[in-house]
Amino acid sequence: MTNCCENKSCELTAMRQSHSRVLWIVLVINTAMFFIEGTAGLLANSTSLLADALDMLGDALVYGFSLFVLERSARWQASAALTKGVFMLAFGLGVLAEATYKVFVPIMPGVETMGLIGGLALAANLICFILLYRHRADNLNMSSTWLCSRNDLIANIGVLLAAGSSYLLASRWPDIGVGSLIAILFLHSAFSILRQSLHALRTPA
Repeated sequence: MTNCCENKSCELTAMRQSHSRVLWIVLVINTAMFFIEGTAGLLANSTSLLADALDMLGDALVYGFSLFVLERSARWQASAALTKGVFMLAFGLGVLAEATYKVFVPIMPGVETMGLIGGLALAANLICFILLYRHRADNLNMSSTWLCSRNDLIANIGVLLAAGSSYLLASRWPDIGVGSLIAILFLHSAFSILRQSLHALRTPA
C-alpha cells in the first residue's frame, strides 16, 4: 500500500511538473503574440487582428491562472476555470462592441498585414495546441486551457480568410464578420467553461 501511494504521489508530481513546463512555454508565446498582433491590428485597422490579439491576452491570463492552481486542490482549479470563463466572456463582449463600432466607421483594413501576422499567429498557436493536446484530459484546469488553444487555431484561420476575402472583394466586411465570429466563439466557450466550473464548485468534495 505504501509503495502504491508513493508511486501515485510520484506520478502526480511528475504530471504537475510537466503541466508547469508546458504552461510556461505557451504563456510566453501568447504574451509575445499579444503585443505583436495588438500593434499590427491597430496599425492595420483590423477588427479580426485586434480580436485575435485580445484572445492572446486572454490566453496569457488563462495560462497564468493555470500555473497558479497547479499545486492546489480540485476546488481551486474549478475556481480558476470560473475566472477564465469570466475573462473570456468579457473579451467576447469587448470584441463584439469593437466590431459594431467598425460597422459605422468605414475604414479598410490593411490586408497584407492581416495575412502576414495572421500566419505568424497560426504558427504560434499550432505549437501551443500540440504542446497542450496530450494534457487535455488530465483535469478541468488543463481541459479548459486546451479548449482555449483549440479556439485560437479557429480564430487564426478566420483572420487569414478575412484577409484574403477583404483583398479579393476590396471590402472591410469580411474583417468585421470574422471579428464578430471570433467573439461568438469566445462567448460559447466562456459559457461552457462557466457551466463546468460552477458544476464542479457545487459538487461536494
